[in-house]
Amino acid sequence: MMHQPEASNNSHRLRNAETWLFDLDNTLYPAHSDLFAQIDQRMAAFIGSYLGVSVVEARTVQKAYWASHGTTLNGLMSEHRMPPEPFLEFVHDIDVSGLAYDPRLDTALSRLPGRKIIFTNGTVRHAENVLRSLKLMHHFENIFDIAATGYVPKPHAGAYHHVVTSSGIRAAHTVMVDDSVKNLLPAFELGMTTIWASGKPEWSGPDPQPDAAHIHHVTDDIGAFLDTLFPVM
Repeated sequence: MMHQPEASNNSHRLRNAETWLFDLDNTLYPAHSDLFAQIDQRMAAFIGSYLGVSVVEARTVQKAYWASHGTTLNGLMSEHRMPPEPFLEFVHDIDVSGLAYDPRLDTALSRLPGRKIIFTNGTVRHAENVLRSLKLMHHFENIFDIAATGYVPKPHAGAYHHVVTSSGIRAAHTVMVDDSVKNLLPAFELGMTTIWASGKPEWSGPDPQPDAAHIHHVTDDIGAFLDTLFPVM
């Protein structure tokens, strides 16, 4: 488990948080589970079929839109006026049975103060499938998915404003946990405390600089991090 040098200065904000926003994929389960690899492969297959291009070309389009539009879906919608629903249904039709229950994370989540909300670029259906497999569904009061934000994805600021206003949360008293470095920047700019769940760079982006101001805490094991922060008394 890793921490930024300044992390201890922000620990009091974690312990007194009113709301916790959790990303889903590669955050509530380890990136090495490779669940997202299934989604990645299905994205390429869908793009190849939809655009009538080879798998190699589809992969290039997929990664280019992820980099330029925040998500591959947003790029396809913007550049090709593609309806989102068939894409989302296809790419999230995956096997989640390999996800392992993490009792330490389960226990740690039960000790967190305040509200707990899922904020994902995926769908509610996908989030529910994952949370059921992880046995963590009962911890979360709401799921804000890509449809809930009008298909405006993280890291676009509008998605964050929608979650804040719709939930009635106070950003300065909110913690956001995400495996994507770029997804944490808008949260920081709103005044949230950020936790980077570091994983695979190909999914989350390159490691931030050691002095990156928008990363307050870093961990490669969110269950262990929260368990240490809120130990059993």
